[in-house]
Amino acid sequence: MRIRFLTATPLDIRRGSGTYVGIQVLAGALRNLGHQVAYETPRLRLPVFTAERLLFNRALKVSRECDLTVGFDMDGYRIASERGHVAALKGVIADEARFETGMTRVTMGIQARCERRHVERAARVVVTSRYSAGRAREFYGLAQMPAIVPEPIDVGEWRRLLELHPAASPRFTVLFVGRHYRRKRVDVLLDAAARLARRGPGRAAGLEVRIVGSGPCSGQWRELSRRLDLEGTVTWLGDVSRADLAAEYNRADLFCLPSVQEGFGIVLLEAMAAGTPIVAARAGAIPEVAPHAALVDPDRAEALAAAIEVLHGSPEAREEQRRAGLARVEEFDAPRVARQFLEAAGVSPKVTASTGT
Repeated sequence: MRIRFLTATPLDIRRGSGTYVGIQVLAGALRNLGHQVAYETPRLRLPVFTAERLLFNRALKVSRECDLTVGFDMDGYRIASERGHVAALKGVIADEARFETGMTRVTMGIQARCERRHVERAARVVVTSRYSAGRAREFYGLAQMPAIVPEPIDVGEWRRLLELHPAASPRFTVLFVGRHYRRKRVDVLLDAAARLARRGPGRAAGLEVRIVGSGPCSGQWRELSRRLDLEGTVTWLGDVSRADLAAEYNRADLFCLPSVQEGFGIVLLEAMAAGTPIVAARAGAIPEVAPHAALVDPDRAEALAAAIEVLHGSPEAREEQRRAGLARVEEFDAPRVARQFLEAAGVSPKVTASTGT
């Protein structure tokens, strides 16, 4: 079968973040099943991503050479009424936008209006979680519940990378990975780190918080870190390669995701596959993706600090989480998810990959 992927998301880990990872892993899994997957992405790069995305969509044409077209998020909204088109939402932009401010919220609002047109016009809509399904119906007025297909992770490839890039630290290390948007709540993690620096694992420089990623809030969060006197506690890594990311998961004793909005959270799967215990906010899709994690009320730095402190003091609890995560992540292995995706897209299991008949 010939499958066409439409996406304006940058196709590299440094700029495309979890959205890129999910798309790339799905494409690889479909190819491993014998299907052909071709990307269509913007040819012209503009300084404003929303402008680039709108221009990309304006230029899209219907293709008669493909058996299935998959438009991710808002991409493909102008041609979505054509036969064989699937709107695949990695998140619900309208839901994400409500947690942002300033120009980020304005540009995301423009994208959300296009995403609404996308799901209204497409014959099939696929989302990554029950949470996202509910938000898509709430914000976009969908009459029917969209199909739910989780994000995939190539468990074998990820574990190979982990083996190739060992790392360790003498300090108790907490890792955050994600784009620096306001909804990710890294400021709450910094507040928790400041509290811990005065007690528990933070005493005698025993705590390190390592933060991967970049984005609109990077500057203000770094300034907050300075005001909280966390220079010896927090390490800002910026955007990193896939190999360096694997090393960071190996180095971490805990993975922390204080985000108040997650349509899924591929980083949770990465942490599980690495055997890294998780502390996270009880928000968005996080509880359904990682029910075994230590979950706390969102926007409560003291609760986040307490959860980190409890796991720091209990190797047994960390081991229990490690085992639970390693078992659960198998449910999201890429070959399994790719088959679920094809079923949700309306592809009959009788269709052969080689002939498309």
